[in-house]
Amino acid sequence: MALDTAIRHLKTGNLRKAHDVVQNDPSEFGCWAHGIVHLIEGDLPNARYWYRRAHRTFPRAQDPSAEIDALVVAWKKGTE
Repeated sequence: MALDTAIRHLKTGNLRKAHDVVQNDPSEFGCWAHGIVHLIEGDLPNARYWYRRAHRTFPRAQDPSAEIDALVVAWKKGTE
């Protein structure tokens, strides 16, 4: 699945490849992952936009690894 690929790229720091995947995923999970890409890049206005599209609260701590972990947990729950 595409989100698996995006998550793998996020975890390895390959933001370009992660972005290529998530920019074509309009799901809430895809938008959340897209927001994480921009969070890591430091593009906070764009990250906030994608978090809003994902119906997620923008993380106060702005810890990308915690966000990736939360995305994985939520996505796995949603695909069970």
